[in-house]
Amino acid sequence: MPTPRLFEPISLRSLTLPNRIVVAPMCQYEAVEGDATAWHHVHLGSLACGSPGLLLLEATAVEARGRITPGCLGLWNDANEAALARVLESIRAVAPDAPIGIQLAHAGIKASRHRPFKAPRRGYVTPEEGGWAPVGLSAIPSGGDGPVAVELDERGLAEVRDAFAEAAGRAVRLGLDLIELHSAHGYLLSSALSGLTNRRTDRYGGSLENRMRFPLEVFEAMRAAMPDSMPLGVRFSGTDWADDRGGWTIEDSVAYAAALEDRGCDYAHLSSGGNASGVSIDVHPGFQVPLAAAVKRGTGIVTIAVGELQDPHLAEKVLADGDADLIAIGKGMLRDPRWPWHAAQTLGHALEVVPNYRWCVPVDA
Repeated sequence: MPTPRLFEPISLRSLTLPNRIVVAPMCQYEAVEGDATAWHHVHLGSLACGSPGLLLLEATAVEARGRITPGCLGLWNDANEAALARVLESIRAVAPDAPIGIQLAHAGIKASRHRPFKAPRRGYVTPEEGGWAPVGLSAIPSGGDGPVAVELDERGLAEVRDAFAEAAGRAVRLGLDLIELHSAHGYLLSSALSGLTNRRTDRYGGSLENRMRFPLEVFEAMRAAMPDSMPLGVRFSGTDWADDRGGWTIEDSVAYAAALEDRGCDYAHLSSGGNASGVSIDVHPGFQVPLAAAVKRGTGIVTIAVGELQDPHLAEKVLADGDADLIAIGKGMLRDPRWPWHAAQTLGHALEVVPNYRWCVPVDA
């Protein structure tokens, strides 16, 4: 019986992933001043033992004001780096062959929010409560009860760009296998791309070329801080779901992916939304797959599809149909950290697992 596409290896530069299952980055809100804690050892270690092709760490802020919440992971100083090094050491002790990547991010106008499950209320964390002033490409409201964001001037943009490059250098030092740049969901780089949130009149606003300029500068700075052998991908929203209001479109996404690929991007990870309020999204299994398919067919770049793909047969079909090259699973992995095992059994494949668990997994498909 041929190997299911889901369990075929795939290479990105010098990194070969053993299968095409990606653990999507998922915020955990358990860091302290950006430092990883005991939760990350247990949470990430458990996922790594489930035999995914790639484990992507949650959105990790490149500066303190770039966190979504005060509990978000960071990689902007030596303490952050040391704490994450301890987590990686524990994961590699139990799952030495698990490829691990990190998603580097900046929340922009969506920063300084209460942690969703450990707060007396939702919404903005004021400076008096330990929060900070959100920054963005434009001086627009940060949402809900949040203040108008502080607009970054060109010097401020350069400082953020350099923070991304510095964090990429720290990720290299940590021995991570891959880096992903987060430019989705209305966070800083996503808000730069969308005409709904980018109101600038200088060279960073207006035309599509201008709106892509800052995210592309960040990408170039990160690529320069990394060895040529190390993959660098980008997650971005394929659409704002607001074409009729001048939002980011799938056609824009194809242009962005092409510009990224020209600069050495190794894959596009397609999600959606985040810049427009009041939109109606038909969330169903595979609802975002057409976004990955359009980018893949429009550019040829390797794509990752995400969004309600936890049915192994659906995940396999997406790959077999050529709509994407990898499948990312988020909430489904939290519900079932051994999802790759169960997908392999469903598809009739004998999956290699960590030695301590081999006795409880069928050796034959």
